[in-house]
Order: sequence, then structure tokens, then C-alpha cells
Amino acid sequence: MKKTIIVQNLKCGGCARTITNKLSELENISEVTVVPEDSSVTFTYGTADDLSKVEDKLQHLGYPSIDSKNTLASKAKSFVSCATGKMAKE
Repeated sequence: MKKTIIVQNLKCGGCARTITNKLSELENISEVTVVPEDSSVTFTYGTADDLSKVEDKLQHLGYPSIDSKNTLASKAKSFVSCATGKMAKE
């Protein structure tokens, strides 16, 4: 199944690279596409449990879904994730 989640704190290509890399590491998750301009994360998943894992991973990285609370901790995590993505090799 294919799903698009609109997330908060997605600012640039560094953020997108981190999200793409981390979600691609998850089992049963594929075809990850991140578009910073509209804060969207699109991916293919197998089960509802897989979807839950993606949502949890996004929250952990500092990119909660648009309908979740965006805490100061989430904002801080997103800056770290962004910097990590900027330094990562493609």
C-alpha cells in the first residue's frame, strides 16, 4: 500500500536525505520519496504495523505528522537530523 504523510519541521534536502535513508532501513518499507516544498513523505508499506513504525520513526527523527504535537524537543531533533542529512553521502 502507498501512503503520504505531511510532516512538520521538514525544511531542506538535508532533512529529506535523513528521512529517506532512515525509512529505507525499515523492513517492508520501500519507494520512499520526500518533497520538502510540500512537507510530504510518500512510501510503500505492507501492514498497519509497518505504517506505525514509519510514524514512530518520523516522530523520533523530529518530523511529527501534521496532526501530531510539535514539541520543542521535536524541533531540536529535526535540526540534528537535518545536519546529519547534509553531511551524509548520497
